[in-house]
Parts: sequence; C-alpha cells; structure tokens
Amino acid sequence: MTEQTSRSDETNPEHAGTGAQDDPTAVKDPETWVTGGEPATGAQVSYLTTLAHEAGEEVPADITKAHASEMIDELKGRSARVSDS
Repeated sequence: MTEQTSRSDETNPEHAGTGAQDDPTAVKDPETWVTGGEPATGAQVSYLTTLAHEAGEEVPADITKAHASEMIDELKGRSARVSDS
C-alpha cells in the first residue's frame, strides 16, 4: 500500500523562511504583500502581456505587483502554453 501525502503535508516547519520548496511560508496571498501596492515589475508586465495577448485580455497600465501576480495566476490557468503537469 502506498501512502499519499497532500501538498500541505509536505511542508517542513524547520524550513520556514528559507525559501525551500517545502517552506510553509513560501506561498503568500498577494493582498498581504508589503510591496503589493507597488507598480508591477518589468518581468511581471512582460509575462503578463504575453499571457493576456493570448487570452484576448488587456493589462492595466497602472497594474500593481499584487494584481499582476493574481492576473498571471488566472491567465496561466487558461493558457494552452502553460500546463501544470
């Protein structure tokens, strides 16, 4: 019999704050980011522009880091280019 673990079971409290894949603090809600209200980074805008173009969406000119992150996640879910294999 094989034991399956959920993603939350794979986190290791000893790795908190390390950035390791099993760091339970690595994923944060963009709305709670200290810098979430700052303008999106160039990399975010570039990637978002590509995804938005493919989806027929517009990228707001004044998009914030937090909004860009949320929009990227949404568009990645609809993109044929990106797959979560």
